[in-house]
Amino acid sequence: MAPLKSLEQYPRIINSHFLAFCASHGILTVEDFLLHDIYELAALAEQQPDPEGLKEGIEELLSMVDGELHQPWMNGMDLLADSLQNKHVLSTGCEGIDLLLGGGLREGQLTELVGPSSSGKTQVCLQAASNVAEKHMGRVVYLDTSNSFSPQRIADFVDLATHNFLQNVMKNILCHSVFDIFTMFDILHQLELDLRSQNGPRRVRLLIVDSISSLITPILGGSGLQGHSLMVSAGCLLKKLAHQHNLVVLVTNHTVGGEGGAPKPALGEYWKSIPHVRLMLSRDRGNNTCSISILKHSSMVYLGSSGEAIPILSKETQNIMTRVTVVVMSLMMIFMIGTSIDYVPAPAPNPLYHSSDDY
Repeated sequence: MAPLKSLEQYPRIINSHFLAFCASHGILTVEDFLLHDIYELAALAEQQPDPEGLKEGIEELLSMVDGELHQPWMNGMDLLADSLQNKHVLSTGCEGIDLLLGGGLREGQLTELVGPSSSGKTQVCLQAASNVAEKHMGRVVYLDTSNSFSPQRIADFVDLATHNFLQNVMKNILCHSVFDIFTMFDILHQLELDLRSQNGPRRVRLLIVDSISSLITPILGGSGLQGHSLMVSAGCLLKKLAHQHNLVVLVTNHTVGGEGGAPKPALGEYWKSIPHVRLMLSRDRGNNTCSISILKHSSMVYLGSSGEAIPILSKETQNIMTRVTVVVMSLMMIFMIGTSIDYVPAPAPNPLYHSSDDY
């Protein structure tokens, strides 16, 4: 839950006096407030120099929480209209990935890049960040958990027309170093408050967490379920931000050994249902080629006992994918200054879509 202090900038009656009153009774977060006896809190407010102001603060905070928890019902047509009007597709800047996803990353969805170390996950994140900041003129929030953010790499991806243009692009990318899940929660709660008041063309359009597994893995040890609860809470908060504020959320995850030694996404069964889209990256160091395949997609259905999948994509996209025989896209990861990620058709028709039961 968000700290109460983060609400100070909104209603004028939730001020330092109200926050000090709450803190004196052990109420530091919205969760603390909800767990407290409201009638007892109102009675305590009566004993203070400004009881009316404090009681107004209590009512205002209750109103804010109630408005957050009781969202209006939406029918199918409302959801369809919202999808068409507000959930746009943003290009990653990588032609192969955009083609594979039917245009790019969709707003309102959480997309996960899965792969071992050095498979190209961070490179895709950096290219997506630079492309959204440059081509879509949107702001990017980048949560860096392992000091892997590279401003120089961002500059390499940008079409350098002028120095001022590069400056504008770089200013649109806000990077935070995050080394534990609790810091991430603080940043995301503050971001949620900021998103409520943002408007105009230069709004936040992309949120990147590179990598989510670096924050979650340390809390999963032991026999208790607290770590798993925090993991699910983090996933739900990311999806909530994506849906309510029309963001693309892009996270990275590492792989672990699965059945028969085959790599599979880390974080287990609890996390598997969180992403709308899961992409698996793998790299052949012999020829410096990276392959990418879809493990899960919200526009996919799985039919039949053998797990064959039917894509629900536009006819145009399906025709393009058929013509280039894109069953597994191979991306040439050329890590040189001034180059970007390109792709070549895969040499063999390996399965592109896997049943979700496989992972």
